[in-house]
Amino acid sequence: MRVIRKYANRRLYDTQQSRYVTLEDLRRLILDDEPFRVEDAKSGEDLTRTILLSIIIEQEQADGDAEVFSNDLLTQMIRIYAMSQPLPLARYLEQGTQLMLEQQKHFKDQWQQAMRHTPMELMREMAEENMRFWQQTMNRTQHTRDDEDKDD
Repeated sequence: MRVIRKYANRRLYDTQQSRYVTLEDLRRLILDDEPFRVEDAKSGEDLTRTILLSIIIEQEQADGDAEVFSNDLLTQMIRIYAMSQPLPLARYLEQGTQLMLEQQKHFKDQWQQAMRHTPMELMREMAEENMRFWQQTMNRTQHTRDDEDKDD
């Protein structure tokens, strides 16, 4: 795992590449699925969560059209922290976000596949897939009948 050190002057240093990095550089690591840990240069304390929150804040401020956290949502989240027993929101958000990302990837893959083929090729592939399905179904039905005949 890549280690990023945060110094008192707020600068971030990538120990693997031996260079200073920005929040944007860390955002790119996230997009590239490159794991990293941010630690305080003096104490070694894990600061990853704080840096990730900073990246989110930067994203929210950079593009008004791509806001993820509305004022209402942020207000509700603050209220959750004030509850005597906060809701297990983290797990719910993680699972919901993961499902959303998987669905988006699936839709993107389907769209790219559809764009690679002409409509006739797509129809042919669908017909072949349907034929395979019905053949498998008919084979299972035949096997079930054969098994029933053996029992008689």
